Amino acid sequence: MAVTDKGVSFLKEFRDFAMKGNILDMAIGVVIGTAFGKIVSSLVGDVIMPLVGVICGSVDFKDLALELQPKTEAAEAVVLKYGVFIQNIVDFIIIAFAIFISMKLINNLKRSLVKEEKAEEAAEEAAAPSPDIQLLTEIRDLLKEQKK
Repeated sequence: MAVTDKGVSFLKEFRDFAMKGNILDMAIGVVIGTAFGKIVSSLVGDVIMPLVGVICGSVDFKDLALELQPKTEAAEAVVLKYGVFIQNIVDFIIIAFAIFISMKLINNLKRSLVKEEKAEEAAEEAAAPSPDIQLLTEIRDLLKEQKK
């Protein structure tokens, strides 16, 4: 089976698309986001929710349910597990808040780093002579060379 020019150009176009920086950045973001999600889920499940349970008197929303139809010999009970839904909403709010706080801290850190960089650049610019002084220095040096 011969490879056609269209097939080669299609593969080249696909390779160019797949290797674009945006695609790779997005893939890296998904991997890091997944790992961060595990950390936040652990924070919520293992640290925050036990504290909420102690404060609220060991309330676990997951146990809340409403039996719509009792169990019979022919069928299982039909249970509306609204507590699981409430627990997921609480988890979402806590996770969203934790991500918000994390992003706020990261943004503040970035801002302070940018301010430090700008301050360093301003100090360097202040230490360097202005373009007028540089030009006058060059003219002086050229005049000195002509006199020799």
